[in-house]
Amino acid sequence: MSSLFPLGQTVITANARERLHPEDTLKCLARHASGDWGELCDEDRAENERSLRQSGRLFSVYHDRNGVKLYVITEADRSVTTTLLPEDY
Repeated sequence: MSSLFPLGQTVITANARERLHPEDTLKCLARHASGDWGELCDEDRAENERSLRQSGRLFSVYHDRNGVKLYVITEADRSVTTTLLPEDY
């Protein structure tokens, strides 16, 4: 998959690292970078599309192979992308 934007430094919370399979984490990062925002509502998808054009924060929601919900967030300046669980937010 090609990347629509730079991820910057990729980090993961300790909680997410413990609970998520590493392959799922990498797959979700690749989906996020390609503009596949996962399970977002139409309004949040539209916000991500605006953020791509206007350098805003990008947010994606996915589930791993065990059904665990996770977020991937790239900061507006594209310096860092964080993988985290909802309770880490």
